[in-house]
Amino acid sequence: MQNDDYAGAMRAAGWYGEIFGREGFFLELADHGLDDELKVNHGLLSLARELNLGIVATNDSHYLDHSDHRAHEVLLCIQTGKTLADPDRMRFPSDQFYFKSPQEMGKTFEELPQALAASVEIARRCRLDLELDPLGGKLPAYPVPEGHGGESEYLRELVRSKLPERRPEYGGNGFNRANRAERATPPANRATPLAKPLVSIEENGDEYGARLAEELNIIEAMRFPGFFLIVWDIIHQARQMGVEVGPGRGSAAGSLVAYVLGITDIDPIEYGLLFERFLNPERVNLPDFDLDFADDQRERVIEYVKRKYGEANVAQLITFSRLGARAVIRDVGRVLGVPLEAVDRVAKLVPFGPGVTLAGALETTPELKLIQREDPLIAEVLGYGRSLEGLVRHAGTHAAGVVLSDHPLDEMVPMYTGNTTQYDGSSVEKVGLLKIDFLGLKNLSVIRDCLELVYRRHGKRIRPEDIATDDPKTYELLKRCDTAGVFQLESEIARDVLRRVAPDNFRELIPVLSLFRPGPLGSGMTETYIKGKHGTTPISYPHPSLEGVLAETFGVMVYQEQVMQVASTLGGFTYGRADLLRRAMAKKTGELDSFREEFIRGAVGKGMDAKLAAQVFDQIIPFASYGFNKSHSAAYAVVTYRTAWLKANYRPEFMAALLSHELSDEDRIAFYLGQCRHDGLEILPPDLHRSSTHFTVEESNGGTAIRFGLGAIKNVGLGAVGEMIAEREKNGPFASLKDLALRLGTQQVNKRVLESLVKSGSVDCLPGTRSQKYAAVESILETAAAEQRDMQMGQESLFGGKTGEKPADPLDSNLEPWNEHEKMRGEKETLGIYLSGHPLTCHRAVIERFATTDLARVQRLQGGESLRVAGVFTQITRKLD
Repeated sequence: MQNDDYAGAMRAAGWYGEIFGREGFFLELADHGLDDELKVNHGLLSLARELNLGIVATNDSHYLDHSDHRAHEVLLCIQTGKTLADPDRMRFPSDQFYFKSPQEMGKTFEELPQALAASVEIARRCRLDLELDPLGGKLPAYPVPEGHGGESEYLRELVRSKLPERRPEYGGNGFNRANRAERATPPANRATPLAKPLVSIEENGDEYGARLAEELNIIEAMRFPGFFLIVWDIIHQARQMGVEVGPGRGSAAGSLVAYVLGITDIDPIEYGLLFERFLNPERVNLPDFDLDFADDQRERVIEYVKRKYGEANVAQLITFSRLGARAVIRDVGRVLGVPLEAVDRVAKLVPFGPGVTLAGALETTPELKLIQREDPLIAEVLGYGRSLEGLVRHAGTHAAGVVLSDHPLDEMVPMYTGNTTQYDGSSVEKVGLLKIDFLGLKNLSVIRDCLELVYRRHGKRIRPEDIATDDPKTYELLKRCDTAGVFQLESEIARDVLRRVAPDNFRELIPVLSLFRPGPLGSGMTETYIKGKHGTTPISYPHPSLEGVLAETFGVMVYQEQVMQVASTLGGFTYGRADLLRRAMAKKTGELDSFREEFIRGAVGKGMDAKLAAQVFDQIIPFASYGFNKSHSAAYAVVTYRTAWLKANYRPEFMAALLSHELSDEDRIAFYLGQCRHDGLEILPPDLHRSSTHFTVEESNGGTAIRFGLGAIKNVGLGAVGEMIAEREKNGPFASLKDLALRLGTQQVNKRVLESLVKSGSVDCLPGTRSQKYAAVESILETAAAEQRDMQMGQESLFGGKTGEKPADPLDSNLEPWNEHEKMRGEKETLGIYLSGHPLTCHRAVIERFATTDLARVQRLQGGESLRVAGVFTQITRKLD
């Protein structure tokens, strides 16, 4: 129609009318104030009359209100990388592309009321109510081995067979005797929506048998045996493949079934973890299993899952990156042409952290509000920023989320590129698909590699799960905050809390991982806990009956599970109901009033005064907002302890493994090497003939040293390093740089690689000084390339001369060696640190006289102390007013 082809438009409209029926095909009219639309609309109305077709009035809506059109232009510039001043930028032809009100649409199409009515009719016809099964109706079936019954029977069989591995007292047929299907009375604080009676428990206080019975029956009632079997199989297979598996994450650590099956590695009964925090029989939702694997082995596990359940049935989740408060300031500032320095200064005034908004930042940051008031351009940036904040910037693949189905996923959900779902995590759960987070945890890789170094050096084969949690050396290390490299305890805030808590045992370590979070710190919970632990203030409880619940945390409700236990102890709630209360308190939902009445009724029923019960309920609410998941804290404390234990008992091996997993982070390597030196560990330079890709441990001068890994040298690359080591191990040491270039090829060993090897000191083992070898690099590469070409033509032997003769480098004997400062500059450039010396060595006497500490010790000092340090400025950042 726009091209004046009325006959063609009529043929197309007639064809669609025949296909969809005259009642099911409409001609769309739109009016955004464009001249072309007037012509098109006139033609469409003529077609509708001639062909007896319906018409419908619409408006192409890209933003909500008319006032948003300018912000939409800014958003388009962010998307396309343009500025508003760019005449060639993408732009819409008018400002009418917004969601118009019924009154506005009525005015625009006042002569065509039937077109407006048609939009309502189409919406009515398109209404679709989907029946979703959020309880995993689309879970893949676990392939139970033949002869083992169904999923429920096989899960029980696995639990029975593996319980003695966790609790040796259940060996023989002790648990089998307790597995008779006789009804048992459940504890008062546990609900009983069970598919079958609880397993019979012997009259001997069999706590583990009773807990397993309750969990298994709830799992069966909620139709999740297959889910547990799938997760067990993934963990079991990962271990069979030699993949390091974490001890647990999140609320799953509260399941005894998960512990017995080896899915988690912390006993929930021993540490008071609640199953209902993980799987609540009174709340319809899929359990949330988050699995930690060594970060460099995670993909192997995902590939196994694809092979097991079918490539088409497994995909990764999409994730949406949104415009956050700081990012949107930088994006809008660029679009408006605001100088980068000014934009950066404003962005840094926005508090850092999750949930921070520009509106909130303007309320809490006076300086930001002042700039907004005094600088019109910054005010414009903030105005557009508030309009665009929170919008999706781009889509990507979720770092951990994997979804499984019993059918090809493209039949269940819309798919995105790269075998990724278009639904995010919460959406796939709503349609009943199984989501599991496969997370890569670097610390697990460090633990694995450290234990391998321990085995090579000491002949001791230690498994992570065999590390006892009662080692005095470990708690001494934690108390002195020697936690560089220790999981979760490296930050300044975490170390400060750790120092003040000073844990004496594993139970006291668990809350440390909760207490350094912003909520407990800001609410005063952390301070109250610390004072209670050290006896500087008396411990009090909201009610005497809660001492058993709160004694371990000195009267403070540190954990979400404690909120649930309080509701159960005082209010008579089941743990499932208490979990719903906890959620309502944390989110301040409208259900809180009804829960309050229920709590008071339950407490009164237990003999408590109603007024006191109301006071206790009100005291609980703040704790519910700040409380941390104890199951998660306990599981992660296991990783924390294991890293601390390795550092306390095998420091050289631990630091070498830690450094090996920071190869690409120059700052972290420099920091950890500084810690090593402070601890008396010698750092040996990289050596082409002795170094591995990673950092290793050697004996040196009667002590222990760490050898720098070739993989940490800048501009060399892991590919080239791997080829060097493989060639060295296969055909022996290299005779010269030319020998290296000939044997590996000048594509793999180029100019940047050779120069970096020279500057770093890695080829000091080869003839010549660093200056001679550096000057000869170009000549070496030219002759090596020529000889390689000749070799390919069959004109020379591999080494270019007589048989067995090793190629030598063309070294200039008249060239002066680099002085110490030149050598150190090259090391700093390629290694990130000084190895052969330090620029301040010549000032040692002055430093020892005036400096009170060094940078490695600064982290371990208490706040408020005065200090003097000596150092070298490596970078200057200018702060503009």
